Amino acid sequence: MTAARSLAALGFFLLLLIALLMASNHVAARLAFDHGVNVPTAVAVRSLGTAVAVGALLALQRVSLRLRRRELRGLLLIGLLVSVQSLLLYSAVARLPVALALLVFNTFPLMAALWARVLYRHRPERAVLVAMPLILLGLVLALDVLGAASGLGAAGQWREIGAGVAFALCGSAMFGLALVFTQHEAGGVDGRVRTFASMAVVGTLAGAATLAQGGFSLPDAPQGWWGLALLTLFYGTGITILFTILPRLGVVGNSAILNVEPVFALVIAWLVLGQAVAPIQVAGALIVVATVVWLGTRRR
Repeated sequence: MTAARSLAALGFFLLLLIALLMASNHVAARLAFDHGVNVPTAVAVRSLGTAVAVGALLALQRVSLRLRRRELRGLLLIGLLVSVQSLLLYSAVARLPVALALLVFNTFPLMAALWARVLYRHRPERAVLVAMPLILLGLVLALDVLGAASGLGAAGQWREIGAGVAFALCGSAMFGLALVFTQHEAGGVDGRVRTFASMAVVGTLAGAATLAQGGFSLPDAPQGWWGLALLTLFYGTGITILFTILPRLGVVGNSAILNVEPVFALVIAWLVLGQAVAPIQVAGALIVVATVVWLGTRRR
């Protein structure tokens, strides 16, 4: 019993560490964007760096890369969706306070339920239907949709946040679809192989996009180089822990704790970037995070 409890505690703290790393990755990305780096460059560097690191792990651990044709097609499709999702989410981070961009993106469990219903005729669980209005209420408060906290009014507020919110919502939809395809088309593939394949596809496509736009947009100040290096380090480390250590601990089912990422981002962005939101927006953020965590940890 003691060993099992220690294992669960270790898994919990590792999940918190992953959430912290992912939040730090997005704050570092905003730092890079503020100093000359464009979105395709950041996605390409991050993804190719992660693919190299995970590929090295696969080689060291002698993991088989043999795939069935359906799995290969599924992984290519998932990689394409994650490519689009990465570009959309980083585009949102470049336009919104980091925590708010992540908050909107973290509606992806609802998007996944919607896609599963449309594509595979899966009825959404009652808990998902209960969570939807709570999450929407939290987003209304967090995004200050009426412009009360900002003093801009509804029209002015949406001129400020509209594009960023749209990017984050579309990114959420793409990630939800990727999760559904992962379950139904590539569920039997080792998580490390899925990560390697998706990051290789994302990095290749993002690299092609940067070349089509005239080449990589490199930082124009030391802060930008730090941001680019750290977003790659944080993202690569977080993904590697998620898909190599956690499956062995058997705590992947508790991964809803990862949805505390926007809270970490709120604190880090305030400390590093000076980004702050009104108290009512913080309350909305906590409603969203608490609802999503409840959705993931409820008994089935």
